[in-house]
Amino acid sequence: MLDLNDAYAIAKFIKDAEKQTPVKVYISTTAEIAKAENFKVFGNNGEYTLIGDYKTIMDAIAPIKDQITDMYVENSARNSAIPMIDMLGIDARIEPGAIIRDMVTIEKNAVVMMGAVINIGAVIGEGTMVDMNAVVGARGILGKNVHLGACSVVAGVLEPPSATPVIVEDDVLIGANCVILEGVRIGKSAVIAAGSVVTKDVEPGAVVAGSPAKVVKMKDEKTAAKTQLMNDLRG
Repeated sequence: MLDLNDAYAIAKFIKDAEKQTPVKVYISTTAEIAKAENFKVFGNNGEYTLIGDYKTIMDAIAPIKDQITDMYVENSARNSAIPMIDMLGIDARIEPGAIIRDMVTIEKNAVVMMGAVINIGAVIGEGTMVDMNAVVGARGILGKNVHLGACSVVAGVLEPPSATPVIVEDDVLIGANCVILEGVRIGKSAVIAAGSVVTKDVEPGAVVAGSPAKVVKMKDEKTAAKTQLMNDLRG
């Protein structure tokens, strides 16, 4: 089993993985296309849909190319080492346009908004929201009830492989357009102001702002009211 805490192991997995170009091929043909072991075949009577790797399918239909009257190919990646995650078994809200690689953990009642990108080995805690166009890089860890603001970036750590992943503890609010650099740990209930670049650890309950981010105060009742999460968005 792949150790997602080991950047070297992930890199080797990517290197050794059989690269795939996933496609959906629509074919009109006078020939019959039989079921196959290494790709899916749907249809009959000259109208077929083939789903699988591009080269595998093209090699399989090469002998009947003169009998194909029309063909259309849809594809979403090229020579990809890691497939997209199977979302059907995830008890969370994932909106259209999110890009989530396989081997990502998404816990109950999390929310992943349009355009968000989550890379291999990342963990999205229960009730956490990854807002529009935010990025959680490889091995990034978001705790429970975190809000990662729109267009913010949690740095990934595959290169350099010695880097420590970002860890965001529970109940943290990260505003829009923030950057959290590799190796940073953000303590429970901290608040990161919009546009901040966080280059070092943030203590629990601190409010930080700026580039590089610095502590401006500790979280108080007024700040807590302004940063309250809405449970109705996560149910």
